Formats: sequence, structure tokens, C-alpha cells
Amino acid sequence: MRWAIETHRMRPPIIAVMRFPTKSFALFLALVAIFACGPAAVAQTAGNGDAGGRVVLVLPFDNHSGNASLNWIGDSFPDTLNKRLTSAGFLTISHDDRQFAYDHLGLPTDFRPTRATTIRIAQQLDANYVVIGSYNVVPGSGGGMSNSKIAIQARVLSIDALRLSPAVEDSAELMRLFDAENAVAWKVAGVIDPHFSVSEQTFLAAPGGVPLPAFEDYIRGINATAGAERLKRLQNAVSQVPNYPAALLELGKEQYAQRDFDGAAATLAKVPKTDRLALEANFYLGLAYFNSANYAGAQAAFAFVATRLPLPEVVNDEGVAVSRQGKDSVELFQKASDADPSDEDYRYNLAIAMFRRGDTAGAAREADAALKLKPADNEAVELRAELKKVAAGTKLNADTENGFSPLERIRRNYSETGFRQAAFQLDQMRAMRLAMLPAEQRATEYTQLGREYLSEGLLPEAETQFQDALQASPNSADAHAGMAQLREASGDPAKARDEAKTSIIMKPNVAALLVLARLDLADKRMAACAQDISQALRLDPKNADAIALKLVVQQRGQTVP
Repeated sequence: MRWAIETHRMRPPIIAVMRFPTKSFALFLALVAIFACGPAAVAQTAGNGDAGGRVVLVLPFDNHSGNASLNWIGDSFPDTLNKRLTSAGFLTISHDDRQFAYDHLGLPTDFRPTRATTIRIAQQLDANYVVIGSYNVVPGSGGGMSNSKIAIQARVLSIDALRLSPAVEDSAELMRLFDAENAVAWKVAGVIDPHFSVSEQTFLAAPGGVPLPAFEDYIRGINATAGAERLKRLQNAVSQVPNYPAALLELGKEQYAQRDFDGAAATLAKVPKTDRLALEANFYLGLAYFNSANYAGAQAAFAFVATRLPLPEVVNDEGVAVSRQGKDSVELFQKASDADPSDEDYRYNLAIAMFRRGDTAGAAREADAALKLKPADNEAVELRAELKKVAAGTKLNADTENGFSPLERIRRNYSETGFRQAAFQLDQMRAMRLAMLPAEQRATEYTQLGREYLSEGLLPEAETQFQDALQASPNSADAHAGMAQLREASGDPAKARDEAKTSIIMKPNVAALLVLARLDLADKRMAACAQDISQALRLDPKNADAIALKLVVQQRGQTVP
């Protein structure tokens, strides 16, 4: 990274990603209220709508190896570090937002900025921190990738303090690139937030790693400028790792962009519902189904997203899919319009839905509102004229003799920034709500959240929740049991055993006993394992995990008392 000195006048931010509540988040808050969230909680959140100085921009790392064929590795750092820093509670800036800033600054997509230009980019995106770095690849014997090693350096530039941190470093065999990037992400998180306490082992154990060739195809695919190259690379990545969520999402989006709607739907449907990418995947899945006239499928996909992040564009699209099936969609369009009264499309859609219901007065009111927002909207003008012709209470019939058959408008753009901001702020809302609870109840809810994250394989997020639970109530047996399960999942058996024992001392419980049983089984301590299972079954005779583990032990010749 070159750090030439430049003098310039800072441009005002074009995209206020997180420091100030954006329109998307304001609408999200409105919809949360509409969907029966407590008004006090919403009001409290609205006054605390920023990211607390935790907005991070990761730039591609510089290739110091002298081998241009390895440039893709530099492009991979924003992808991996964004995922890991997001799991650590930071809000990271997406590839698309970064390219938006480059475009507005007149910079090419492969531009490697100087320090001053980096600050300008960060200012455009309202980032608090920028992560920069470099890497060098040393070929192994025979010159193949399998024996090569990579050395990585990263630094954090604080935009608020205009201070560059000392370098953090890591190295590994090139085939373990994902692990090395995870390790760098963990160190960067500690530089940005000295109080960050998630263990490195948890970061390294977090799922998402794929074989290097598949990872290369994925990175080259998402950075390719030509559609044919993107499609080919992403197909290659998925063919090597069929359950690769990130590659499935990007492949589905590319298929959708190329109007292969059936192919896009088949691909996007493979993204697991428990994956963090499922919201974006299901939004495009809904669009793919919609364009294939599978309106029931589209409704289900949009509803999946709306129940988790009820942004108005998603609720609107769910309403359009419902309407295409000949069903009443007034309630959904009303929610979208209430959340964003300044959007003429939502008003127009609500007017049509009311007309179909026979509420001509309401339809006229909404059509007038749409025209006030956009007087040149010819379809709204035609709708208002039709409403003037008919008698009060007339229902819109799609088969009218005069051929008047208006259709509701669907939103086809997914705002990743808006969605990620809403998700981030939803976490903030939940944290503020929990902070108001008594310590024991707070610990219980944090523990439950930790278990949910753990069940989805989100290890850093789970550890954060268990730590918060133990901070609220250090003697929570359930929180210690959850931490034991986490340590077991992250490959730290010694700490897992310690946490399980601590939990059982506080209160004998099945979760901690089964952690000990699995650890004893792995250590071939069969008698101890049997005793752990026996105690667990005494507490819960119908526990499926304990029964399954008992059968495994018995099949190995060990009696369970």
C-alpha cells in the first residue's frame, strides 16, 4: 500500500452507512412497530441508531509476491474479514458499497489507494476504521500451491483519530489461507476493540472454509467484470463444493441477472435457511419465482424475509405475490405504505388492492396520494380516472370489458446496506431490551441466544452471548454449560471439560453432562462416559441425545448403569 502525502478537501459522505439512522432503518423501525413491537423499545432504539463507531471498511490487500496470478488472494481478504468482523459485532462495508465509492471518486475498480485516497473513500462510506494490508507467497518445493506459504500483514487506520496501528501478522501454508485470514480477522478485531474477548480458537473453528480451488473460483467470480466469466467461475465453485452458501447466493444472483429464472430459483433454494445469507437469497428466490409465475413460491420466499426483517420493499413484494394469486393483499400494502408514506408505488399498490376489495373511497384516497407524490405517474392517473367512473363499492375486475387491468408494482432491488443495517440495529434493539431486565433473566435470554447461534454454527456470535450471560450472572449453570458446548465445538476439549464441570457443580444438568460424556468417549474413558450418560438420563430419561449416546457406548461393549 502506497502512502503518498496528498492534500485535498474532504468530500461530504455520499452514503451514510451507519453513523446516522438511514431511511431504510427508519422504515424498518416503523415496520417493527407495525408488527407489534413495543413502542417504548422502538422509541428507545430510534434515539440510539448509530453503530457506536464500529463501521469497518476492509480494502483488498496488496500482493507483494510478484506473481500477478495470485492477485485474487488480495481480493479475498475483504470477503473473509467482512464475514468474521460482522460475527464479532462490527458493521462491515460491502463490496458493492466500496465500488460505489470508487465510482463517485472516479477510481477504477482495481485501484490501490494512497493513504489520503483511502481516507476519502472512508469518508464517502462514513467508516470509522479501514483495514489495509499486504501478503507475500513463498513457493514451496516443486513450485505448486500445495507447498507454498503465505505471510500476511494487516494494519488498522482509525479515520476518527487519523492513526495507523502497528502491523498484525500471521502466516500459514497457502492451502490454509482461510485459517490465516480468520486469524488476521481476530487480531484486527482486537486492535479495533481492545475489550474484544472472543477466543482465537473460536474464530479459527468458525465454519465457512472451503478447499482453496473452490475459494479461488468464488473470489474470481464475484470480482469478474464479465457476466460469462462470473457465471463460469461461480459454477465451478459450486461444482466443487455443492453446499457452499456464498457461492450459491452469488451464482443464483448471476443466473437471475441473466434471466435464467428457473436456474436461479433452483440454486438459491439450496442456501440453508439458517445461514446468514438466507435473507438475501430468499429475496432473490422470491423474484426468481415471481418471474416464473410461481406466485405461491414467491410469497413464501418474501414472507421468510419479512418475518425476520420487515422492510417495506419486502412486505410490498409479498403483497404483490399474494395479489397475483387472486387473494386480498390490502393488509400487506397498508403496512408497507404506513412504513414509508412517501413512496408512490406503495400508495399505488394499496389503491389497486383496495379497489379489488371494493373500497373505492380508500382506493381514490391512495391514488390521490400517489399522484401527489408523482403527478406524472400515468398509471396512477388512469387508475384515478377509472375510480371516478365507477359506482361506490365497485370491485375491480381483471376481466373488465374496457380492458382496464392494472397490476401492482414489485420492487426488484435488494438493498444489502439497508438489510445489513436493519439486522445490525435489530441486534442493538435486542441488546438494549436485555439490558433493562433483571440479571438472572438477562442471563437466561443471553444463554438462549447463544444456543441458537451455536445450533446455526455461528460460533463467535454464540461465544459473545454466553460471555454476556456470565457477565450478568457468573453462577449461571446454563451459561457455563453453553460455554462448554461452544468450547467443544471449537475444538478446545480442556476448556470444554472445565466449563462443564463448573456448570455441574452449580447445578447438575443434561447439557454439561453430555459434553463430559462426549469428551470421555473421545478419550476412550468408557466407564466415565457411561457414568455421565447415566446421570444425564436420570435427569431426563427421554433425552434423545443421551439415549443415542448410550447406544453408541453399549455397542462398544460398555454397560451404562
